[in-house]
Amino acid sequence: MTNNLNNLSKETLLEAYTSMRTIREFEDRLHDENATGDIPGFIHLYSGEEAVAVGVCTNLGDKDYITSTHRGHGHCIAKGCDVEAMMLEIFGKDQGLCRGKGGSMHIADLDRGMLGANGIVGGGPPLAIGAALTAKTLGTGGVGLSFTGDGGSNQGLTFEALNMAVVLKLPMVFVFENNGFGEGTGHDYAVGSRDIAGRAAGFGLPAVKVDGTDFFAVHKAAKEAIARARAGEGPSVIECVTNRFYGHFEGDPGLLRSKEEVEQIKATKDPLVHFRAKVKDVLDDKTLDKIDQDIKAKIDAAVAVARAADYPDVSQLLTDVYVSY
Repeated sequence: MTNNLNNLSKETLLEAYTSMRTIREFEDRLHDENATGDIPGFIHLYSGEEAVAVGVCTNLGDKDYITSTHRGHGHCIAKGCDVEAMMLEIFGKDQGLCRGKGGSMHIADLDRGMLGANGIVGGGPPLAIGAALTAKTLGTGGVGLSFTGDGGSNQGLTFEALNMAVVLKLPMVFVFENNGFGEGTGHDYAVGSRDIAGRAAGFGLPAVKVDGTDFFAVHKAAKEAIARARAGEGPSVIECVTNRFYGHFEGDPGLLRSKEEVEQIKATKDPLVHFRAKVKDVLDDKTLDKIDQDIKAKIDAAVAVARAADYPDVSQLLTDVYVSY
């Protein structure tokens, strides 16, 4: 069964909503759990940006590789990483995706094509073009794709990656998530041209700007860019204008925006609310409400497992830290 919503099947729409709802429930729950002091390290939440990760990753498969940012949970979930193993990792437990050593900011799952969250601002694009070069060299038909924030869009490594992708005509997509702030610095101040997509186009590749709160706008742009990459036509850029519901990190006093502004954003720019409104003729509220309930139970169970699990033994301190060639 198809519809006029990007010609996506009902099943795909259900999967997309489930993925976005999982991200929201996962992040909102971490917001509460982090306040107990039981989670090590910093946490940067993705609530409010779900349409970007899911809109993009719905077009990707197992042979495609992504890189992320310090705000990486949403990208992990959208790429198909196991939610329970993610929760275990964030709690620093031995059964986590990275045996408890990556934590929130360096969570990764190579089996799912998730090359890792990255504490280095702008550190993802150079890694992703490596994956794209591998795909081109081996003829796998896969693509490399990087998620980068508006702050990371200013980094020299990002510029070098854009240029190299064009020069080598790599199957690469650069996704810039512009939520308005690079930590505490506004986009309009830090980006000289005030136009991430327009600046990127100067490197000689197609670049578009879309509404990052609209799953269907993101999905359409990503589908076109990924198809272009697979066809051997080279890299593309997508700038997604979006919003984060929480501060830069958990513990951020959030003085950049008033409480009223944040509440207004939540009330008018929630990607899940927008999605439900657009699919109302295809998916009924009862079905979507049931997904909400099931996801909440799934996250509850993941937290319970993570809290009860063991930390890595001290004997594992140097395991998976150094590679011997």
